[in-house]
Amino acid sequence: MLPFRKILCPIDYSEPCRAVVPYVKEMSHRFGAELILVHAYGPSAITAHGYGESSMTDPNLCGEVRADQAERLRTFALEMFPSQHVEAIVDLGEPGCVIHKVARHQGADLVMLATRGHGPVRRFLLGSVTAKVLHDMSTPVWTGAGSTLEQHSCKQPYESILCALDRSDEAEVVLKAAMTFADEYRARLSIVHVVETPVWAEFDFDHVKQKLIEAAHVWLRELVNQLDCELPFTVRDSVLPDAVCQEVIRTKADLLVTGRGHAQNSFARSWSKLYPIIQESPCPVLSI
Repeated sequence: MLPFRKILCPIDYSEPCRAVVPYVKEMSHRFGAELILVHAYGPSAITAHGYGESSMTDPNLCGEVRADQAERLRTFALEMFPSQHVEAIVDLGEPGCVIHKVARHQGADLVMLATRGHGPVRRFLLGSVTAKVLHDMSTPVWTGAGSTLEQHSCKQPYESILCALDRSDEAEVVLKAAMTFADEYRARLSIVHVVETPVWAEFDFDHVKQKLIEAAHVWLRELVNQLDCELPFTVRDSVLPDAVCQEVIRTKADLLVTGRGHAQNSFARSWSKLYPIIQESPCPVLSI
């Protein structure tokens, strides 16, 4: 995974998108990575750029719209990355599909974007583009809630990194990636694991909960010993996104590293545990 060599940054010209720029600059400079900006546009681009209905039969229309979109992206690149070589790509299509296609074609090994999910179920739903990218791509994805990125100044370089692990087969890979990342930044690294147990009034789960917490401590000790590292870890008993958020605050983490989760490549993507973690996290999230 590391070092990153090609970073793909989807552009939609929104404020959350602009808030990602300082992080993208730092990441690309630190790893000496090529930077690729991609913008996906749809049929609405025709009206947005002043084309009337009479233009719909113009055989040159598609080319003109693409040229306009390309020029807008080049202008954005010059404004946001004035001293950096950037490849700018525009394509017609659904944003998630365009991002996936360009990432695969260009061989990108990191995607950096903001999510703009909102609404009464914001703890369970991300922006549709971010959700599609997280679900469909195996490439590491750096993201964060747009409101979080806009309201906080970019903290670079990272000084404190938190690694959130579940008891899945990917845990060791995720921790190794977090260790490599922390070493690159000379950042403090800590681990959190959350034990979630059902809450039913007619049952007392305290005994079961304690056993699960003890087992989690044993598992984490074995994992860090296996990797021959000395890392502080915490086992929390709470609702998953809340517990991770609290640990981010406690450790003053600038970045949260976690796995993609069991729901990847399944029909349950809207309910993946990763999504509410990203929405609630007070810092950006790098999902492996």
